[in-house]
Amino acid sequence: MRAVIAGGTGFIGRELVRELREHGWEILILSRNPGKVATVFENGGVIGMPWNNGDWPDVLGPDTAIVNLAGENIAGGRWTRKRKRRILESRIRAGERILEAVKQVGTPPGILIQGSAVGFYGPCGTNPINEYAESGTGFLAEVARKWEASTAPLEKMGTRRCIIRTGMVLGNGGALARMLTPFRYYLGGHPGTGLQGVSWIHLKDEVRAIRFLMENPETSGPYNLCSPHPVNFQKFAHTLGTVLKRPYKAPVPPQALRLLFGEMADEVLLSGQLALPERLTNAGFSFQFPDLADALRDVLA
Repeated sequence: MRAVIAGGTGFIGRELVRELREHGWEILILSRNPGKVATVFENGGVIGMPWNNGDWPDVLGPDTAIVNLAGENIAGGRWTRKRKRRILESRIRAGERILEAVKQVGTPPGILIQGSAVGFYGPCGTNPINEYAESGTGFLAEVARKWEASTAPLEKMGTRRCIIRTGMVLGNGGALARMLTPFRYYLGGHPGTGLQGVSWIHLKDEVRAIRFLMENPETSGPYNLCSPHPVNFQKFAHTLGTVLKRPYKAPVPPQALRLLFGEMADEVLLSGQLALPERLTNAGFSFQFPDLADALRDVLA
C-alpha cells in the first residue's frame, strides 16, 4: 500500500505519516522543499518529492492513496486581503496539481482523502449538525467549499473520494498550543459569550480516522472528523483550566479580540459549530478519546 501525501510535514501530516508507517504503508510526501522532508523524518522510509518536475505521478494507480492536506495555516496571523488570497489559492492550487498529475498519467488513484474543515458549515449557533447540513456563510465556509471542489472531478475518473471536515485538533501544537500560555499565567478564559460551539478531536483520533477511511473501501463522501461530544467554549475553557489546575477567569471581550485579530476573530474565535461525526461512527469507527478531559490530559501529559 502506498500513500502520496500533500501537506505531510504539517501538524496533522507528521502524525499521519507516523500512523501509516506503523501499519505498513509506503509514504511519498509532496513538498516544495523535499530536503525538509528528509530532515523532518530523518529519511526513515519516507520519500520526499517536489510538486513539479517530479516522477510522483508514475506511482498513481488503484493501489495508491492520495491525501490532500496542503494549504496555508488559517490561524497563522491577521487576515489581510493578501493573506486571505494565499489561504484560498494554496488549497485550490494543490487540488489542481493533483488533477493535472492524474490526467498526465491517465491512471487515477484508488482513493483520495480531501482535506476540509467544519468551517464548511459556517456559524451554527447551539444546534448540533451532521454531515448532511448545508454549507454556511463567511470566508471559512467559502474556503472549505472551494477546497473540497478542487478534487471533485476525480470521482468521475473512478477514484473513491472521502472529504474530511476536521474540527479543532488537540495535540502538541496547533490551536491548543496558542491557548496554553494565558492559562499557565492564570489568565485563561473563554472568548466572547463562550456559547459558540467547539468541535474538537484528539490528533491520534484524527489520523486513525483518516487511515480508517483509506482502508475501508465502502466509505466515500463527507465525514466530520471531530469527537462525538462537542462542547461550547465555556465548557472547553473550564475543562482546560481544570486539567492544567489553573483558575477559570473572566471572558475575553469580543472588542479586544477584534482589535487583535480583525475579521478572523469573528469567524474563528467568536462563532463555531457543534458538529457530530455521524457518518464516521455509522461506518464503524471507534474513538480512542471521545471525552474532552481525557483528551486534554493525554496531550498535556
